[in-house]
Amino acid sequence: MQIFKRFVSDETGAVTVDWVVLTSGVVILAVLVMPPIQESIVNMAIYIRDTISSYSAFLD
Repeated sequence: MQIFKRFVSDETGAVTVDWVVLTSGVVILAVLVMPPIQESIVNMAIYIRDTISSYSAFLD
């Protein structure tokens, strides 16, 4: 019984569990948020590419 009480009261590894839960929450949030904004990100990247390429004549 003493071993069981010591096992239950031991908090070693609790920080690891917290980090695993926090990291999985961030990953799930990223998976849920990314699809709706993906098109906007692609459009912004295309705009940046076009803007840089239009100024590339001045850099030569």
